[in-house]
Order: sequence, then structure tokens, then C-alpha cells
Amino acid sequence: MKAYTGTGDKGDTGLYGGTRVSKESPRVEAYGAVDELNSQVGVARALLKDPKLIQILKNVQEDLFVLGGDLASELVNAKVPRIGKKELQRLESATDELNSGLDTLRRFILPGGSLPGAELHVARAVCRRAERRIVSLSKSESINPDVIPYINRLSSLLFVLARAVNKKQRVPEEEWISR
Repeated sequence: MKAYTGTGDKGDTGLYGGTRVSKESPRVEAYGAVDELNSQVGVARALLKDPKLIQILKNVQEDLFVLGGDLASELVNAKVPRIGKKELQRLESATDELNSGLDTLRRFILPGGSLPGAELHVARAVCRRAERRIVSLSKSESINPDVIPYINRLSSLLFVLARAVNKKQRVPEEEWISR
């Protein structure tokens, strides 16, 4: 099997269901941003040592494959796997559990810290960009209503994970102080 098909050589791609669209369409932008996010989460995951956190990010990556496919289907009623309440609840539970062990923030913190913590902060920023692309798509086309809450909660989880990793590695958070 070849690693390429050549079907997109003219700047279009296929959605689930067979419709061809431009690679610059809002739908392709949205699921492309999710793909980028999944790759960034993979970098962060590769740097972690804690099996529990690794499993949380593996679950997130699996969810992001579902979410990308969800967005690649123009028909909300098409028979493709969908992100739903169960995945959203899993994110919220993990976020609440990890956050309960962290100090309360009084100021903004500078993204960074340990290498895995910094990578998780990058993943959070990439997640926010994916969220913007998804919201933009939702203004012009129908999408699964659970997608935006999921991606919004995921950015919160990634932020909390970054803080938790930095705490575990004893890397202090740097507060941002306006000059």
C-alpha cells in the first residue's frame, strides 16, 4: 500500500461520505487543527514518566481521533463515532482530581517550567486554536453539539496537567507581574 494517493494534488480532500471540499474550507481547518493538537499531545505524552498521566493523555489522543473524524463528517447523522457526554465527563473528572492537589492561582503564570510541563502549555495553546477553528465552523455548518464543550474542557485539563507535572517535578510556577 502506498503512503500517498495523489487525490488531493489539486487542493481538495474528501470528507466522510465522499464529498470533495477545498483544503482551506472551515471544516478541514477545524479537523486539521485537531490533528495538530493530537500530535502536540503526543509530544507531551512522550516526555512524561507517570503512568497515570500517560494514560490520561493516551485517552485524550484516542478521543481526538474520534473528534477529528466527527468533524470530517459533514452530516451530523452519519454513522461515524462521535464525541459525547462520557468523554466530557472523563475530562472533567481528571481535571478536578488533578486540580485538587494544586495551589490556588492568584495571578497568571508564565507558560513553561519543566520540558513536559512546557509542552503541555503548548498543547493547551494549540487546543485553544483548534477550539477557535471549531467555533468558526459551527457558525456556518452543523456539528456535533458535544464537540465544543469537549475541546473547551480539554484546554482546561491540559493547563492543569502542565501545572501538576511542574509541581511533581518541583519546578516552581512563575507568576506574571505587569510592569
